[in-house]
Amino acid sequence: MPDHSFDVVSEIDFQEVRNAFGQAEREIANRYDLKRVGASVALEGEELRLEAADEFSLGQARDVVESKLVKRGVHLKSLRPGKVEPASGGRVRQRIAFQQGIPTETAKRIVAEIKKSKTRVQVAIQGDSVRVSGKSKDDLQAAIATLRSLELDVPLSFTNYR
Repeated sequence: MPDHSFDVVSEIDFQEVRNAFGQAEREIANRYDLKRVGASVALEGEELRLEAADEFSLGQARDVVESKLVKRGVHLKSLRPGKVEPASGGRVRQRIAFQQGIPTETAKRIVAEIKKSKTRVQVAIQGDSVRVSGKSKDDLQAAIATLRSLELDVPLSFTNYR
């Protein structure tokens, strides 16, 4: 009987990020409180750049962006906000990067937790994903349940279920 397997990944659909960005950009441009302080948001590659007159307004603009991302199915655990830094003219700026893939430390924790659960599966780190394989689909389901119960710093999804 062939082995069954699946991959544990952390991916972002950047088309949804672009859609959410467009919605957030329109809302920020039209909201009176944000228009008055000159809040702006820009998408630069795989990174968002927020700018406003003060930290409070920056937080309001970030809330708008985050709400649009959630509505589009982008998990907020994928965001890696940078520190708020001063910009020209007494304004403030913040960059928000997106986490693609599973970091090595998190992958090692995933492997350790699955091994600790005594499920009869093999676990291997493959770059920025983790491959879980076993003889029984029930064992794989148990491994998925174990992973869903963990509190990790990245959102997990399960692909290539065979």
